[in-house]
Amino acid sequence: MTQQPSPNSRPLGGPSPRLVAPEGTVDCHMHIFPEGHAAQAGGPPIAELATVEDYAAVQAWLGVTRAVVVQSNAHQFDDAGLVETLGRMDPGTARGVASVAPGTDIATLRRLDDAGVRGARIMDFPGGAVKVAQAKEVEEMVRDLGWSLIVQFNGNDTDAHLPILDSLECDYTIDHVGKFIPPVPADDRRVDAILRLLDKGNAWVKISAPYETSLMGGPDYADVGAIAKRIIAHAPERTLWASNWPHVGVSRDAYPDDVPLLDLLLDWATPEQRQLMLVDNPQRLYFER
Repeated sequence: MTQQPSPNSRPLGGPSPRLVAPEGTVDCHMHIFPEGHAAQAGGPPIAELATVEDYAAVQAWLGVTRAVVVQSNAHQFDDAGLVETLGRMDPGTARGVASVAPGTDIATLRRLDDAGVRGARIMDFPGGAVKVAQAKEVEEMVRDLGWSLIVQFNGNDTDAHLPILDSLECDYTIDHVGKFIPPVPADDRRVDAILRLLDKGNAWVKISAPYETSLMGGPDYADVGAIAKRIIAHAPERTLWASNWPHVGVSRDAYPDDVPLLDLLLDWATPEQRQLMLVDNPQRLYFER
């Protein structure tokens, strides 16, 4: 019998951020683990719930008003929890990213689109439901709906993924500052390659989750921060920010504090760059239709 997830025990409030989030700030990558939606075969277990109400408390704490709910790896292709979540959130402030398998029928895609889904998830790590090798097939399914992709892989493997990334015609976002495991110097040729992808005009980078890869650790995450600063300086109009709440990729003893993660942007980006990555860029990518 599958063990039922425990209620949330993560902190949902505390001292306010130093960064005052501009009006309309979008958290571009977070997850909900609602009650009644079990982990599926192939995905990781769900230890704790993370409800719409829990996240609303985090939003109020951080001063964030809009969100992109990303279907968890735990739920694989079971989109019921994502659809339920979007139905419980204000449609003017929430969008979704779903995991859709190659060959998914158009009726299913339109049902998801009607629910507020505006993207498809590609995850090239264990537990990911759709891999980078399948990204082109997924793109061809969702392009006419105007969806983008979010793509997560180890940045150290960028060379292997470049042919597929270069071939994508739709907008797509590279997750978590490229997710270099371990981090590389900011002038590494693979960071150069990501910048060239940004210059093509349909790639974005999500500035998020430095705690997942940093060897130097917080609160500065200086190794990941150097890559983030280079990306932001090079193409602020192609960057997004995300909390990655509720941080299920790390153990509880390494659980990060959400406030310092947001406050990193005070060091990593100028006020003008923060306006782009927090408000203007996600508005264009997720909320303009």
